[in-house]
Amino acid sequence: MNLKERIARRQRTDREPRLVHDPDAVDPTVHPAEPTGRGPVLEQLLDHLDPVFDGGLPPDLYVWGPKGGGKSAVLSALFEHLSELRGGSRSVILTTTRAEEPRTTAFVYVDARRAKSDFGLYHAVLDALVEESIPEQGVGTAQLRTRLREELREADRGVVVAVDHVGEPETLSLSAVSDLFEARGDAVSLVAVGRDRPEAVACDAAAIRVPPYRRHALADVLTSRISTGLARHALTHEQVREMAEWADGDAHDALAAVFGAADAAMRAGHRNVLPEDLDAGIEAVPKPGVSLGRVLALSTNRRRVLRRLLKLDAEQRRSVGVAAEAVAASGGIDLSEATVTRILYELAERGITRRITVEDAAGIGRPPSRLEPRFATAVFERLSELDDGELR
Repeated sequence: MNLKERIARRQRTDREPRLVHDPDAVDPTVHPAEPTGRGPVLEQLLDHLDPVFDGGLPPDLYVWGPKGGGKSAVLSALFEHLSELRGGSRSVILTTTRAEEPRTTAFVYVDARRAKSDFGLYHAVLDALVEESIPEQGVGTAQLRTRLREELREADRGVVVAVDHVGEPETLSLSAVSDLFEARGDAVSLVAVGRDRPEAVACDAAAIRVPPYRRHALADVLTSRISTGLARHALTHEQVREMAEWADGDAHDALAAVFGAADAAMRAGHRNVLPEDLDAGIEAVPKPGVSLGRVLALSTNRRRVLRRLLKLDAEQRRSVGVAAEAVAASGGIDLSEATVTRILYELAERGITRRITVEDAAGIGRPPSRLEPRFATAVFERLSELDDGELR
């Protein structure tokens, strides 16, 4: 944290005695401009991208590692800095090491959770490369692909495309992303980011592994984010260490628990996070669980259904059928019971929720199953409240 931020934080603390000053700072779905604790990984990435600084393009790369390891934080920040190196998100890197001007290189970061189709991926890349707005309707995937090729050829430039979160249940696979740029020639270099081991996805590109955070490194990450987002002394050093130990290297889960603990304390009117608030924050983060980024990238109707599912009591959630009936009747959702039932089963199949068989259910036939969330519920509910009114 720089001096200006420290002064501003004290000004906010003096004038606004609130526990939470900047929710984004402890939001596990928001990545900082300067990630903490991933220096070695950053150096490996820069080593791989080094040909760019001499006018070339690096070979393809696969970055992999577990949830909460900082892959997205490092890649998004690095590509943002590289794209702005010459002053602008659509700028390029120019080198002066050659007698003749080399081909320019652009950097584009794409979140596959938002660009879930061939069309979405081409659209995201092209939209980042050109000044004019690219239409989302009235054009097809083939047109976008042709336009992208023409843009790269006519501008005589290359592009390094980072595609994050490949291989998830809702996103394109690594092979699918590679196939989309199969006829790219030497104009496109891919940096794919996922969780699976290279051998599990038949990856023949260079690979960089991002390991889980070590306990002390995760404590540093939490301290940095907490010092920016919460009031002074909101959490003790012991609480931070406890959270880092509990999260077992997963920064996403650690931040989700901190967010939930701070929210519980704030709702209770506490000036700092008490032990019961910390317990509430941890309890609201199931382990193992899915990242909130996947949940928030779901369609509006699916997020609506999830939000109303969380509001049901235990009796209303005793089976999928009963839950679907209660959600459909909750008002303001405008979905039939059959549609809600289908959505609930889809969410379970994708791992967003978990079906638990009700062993003591009476009756003949297959026992019913109830649904339990597999994501940080406290953060999801709070972010939904801060989101558009349709999710409130």
